[in-house]
Amino acid sequence: MNPERQSTADYFRMILLTVMGQAFEAAGYTLDENPVQWAGGRFRFGKPLSGELRGFIEFQLLAYTENEWVARMPSRFRVHLIRTDKPTPYAASTHPDYRQRTLSALVVDDFHVDILPSADHWWTFSNTDDLGRALAEAGHLVIGYGMPWLAGELEPPSG
Repeated sequence: MNPERQSTADYFRMILLTVMGQAFEAAGYTLDENPVQWAGGRFRFGKPLSGELRGFIEFQLLAYTENEWVARMPSRFRVHLIRTDKPTPYAASTHPDYRQRTLSALVVDDFHVDILPSADHWWTFSNTDDLGRALAEAGHLVIGYGMPWLAGELEPPSG
């Protein structure tokens, strides 16, 4: 395991929990205790929803580091939302209420809110301030759109 990647993942998790931990906890979402996934840049919060359904909010981190072949680029993350009847979010499901979207696609394509540059948006950061701002922006969208959508309380407009 690359120690620099591990430290970047630890840093991301620490800032993620600092910025969003209390709000996610208050909404009933808990971070999966999975250090192997954390080291690979995946941070998943889960919550039981109504009936047999579970909601998952997953942050996928791509950490870039400078080396002899590549100059330092900003690191990035994006957010996946999954509602499923399975205990793990990527297990195949035929449940009629199964849903999976990136947060940016949900907001831009489904709800037609042009707050992000595209439906395939990645939040980028180069330092702690950038990361805090990016996580705050993503967090507001998760709380305003993602959590209610996962719970089935907010549906995109039809047509």
